[in-house]
Amino acid sequence: MKGRMNTELGTILIDTEAIAQYAGTEAMECFGIVGMASYSMKDGLVKLLKQESLTRGISVILNKNRITIDFHVIVAYGVSIPAMADNLISNVKYRVEEFTGLSVEKINVYVEGVRVID
Repeated sequence: MKGRMNTELGTILIDTEAIAQYAGTEAMECFGIVGMASYSMKDGLVKLLKQESLTRGISVILNKNRITIDFHVIVAYGVSIPAMADNLISNVKYRVEEFTGLSVEKINVYVEGVRVID
């Protein structure tokens, strides 16, 4: 599904993959996030994703030009999860709305693991 905006010059379509990539890049800049996580239902394992495959840990749903984003993250040990989630939600919401021109309805944060950082 693509976000659609009509302007006097024509129609703008934004792919959910582009939104996920942008949101993932912004999320990685938030304090306390080590990376995005990929969850294997088959094995029950959580795996830290590399920078190139950030979007596998992010789900973007567009419904009537309103965006819902699900983040599956791995956080640094000792970081306050509520503070990290509030920071992630506010930063990503502002940046994605500014980037796309669409409103972000909801951001869900799923903490899939904790890593000790050297």
